[in-house]
Amino acid sequence: MNPDDYLMLSGIQHYAFCPRQWALIHVEQLWAENSLTFSGKLMHDNADDPFFVEARGDTLVSRSIPLVSHNLKIYGIADVVEFHRSPSGVRIANRDGFWEVVPIEYKRGKKKADDCDEVQLCCQAICLEEMYETEIPAGYLYYGKTRHRTEVIFDEELRERVVSLIREMYALYENGITPAAELKKQCDSCSIRDLCVPTISSRKKSVDRYLDSVLQGYSHEKTT
Repeated sequence: MNPDDYLMLSGIQHYAFCPRQWALIHVEQLWAENSLTFSGKLMHDNADDPFFVEARGDTLVSRSIPLVSHNLKIYGIADVVEFHRSPSGVRIANRDGFWEVVPIEYKRGKKKADDCDEVQLCCQAICLEEMYETEIPAGYLYYGKTRHRTEVIFDEELRERVVSLIREMYALYENGITPAAELKKQCDSCSIRDLCVPTISSRKKSVDRYLDSVLQGYSHEKTT
């Protein structure tokens, strides 16, 4: 596969949140900004400076690191990657010693009930592992509302979920499929709710189910 055809890493967060949202954005190329996505963009803009490397004692902070995994066929950008001096780890150009790689992802708001942020961060770690030929046991999510870092352990279960989600994404992408809408509580915060129109889609499914039941009843009456 041509690297130009790789899926965007950020899409895994959309897909884990709602497969239809992901398909509308990444398959049908639809997007709409709302206050939540705008404030999140401002936070990322403050973190994104590809020429910025800050030294804090035994920690190097690098921003906007390009990511790619040829195994997963996915690419993207890491908000922040910290390199911690360690007895073992990776070599860094123009730096002495060895360094442990730690991805950091910035999010607005606070920790969510689902795992969409965790799978995105884990996917970043998998890319970094492939790029640096190393192992990354954990990373951090930084939430703007609480101004607090939450550690994420990249265990086997989370890694398998990342791989499974990407396989599902490719299955939809390669076949040009957009899942049907399903009205949920999380739709209220979705930036593309007006493009998705889950209320109409869900109402249509209810009508279709009602018509199916009526037709089945009618068919049953004719045969008895």
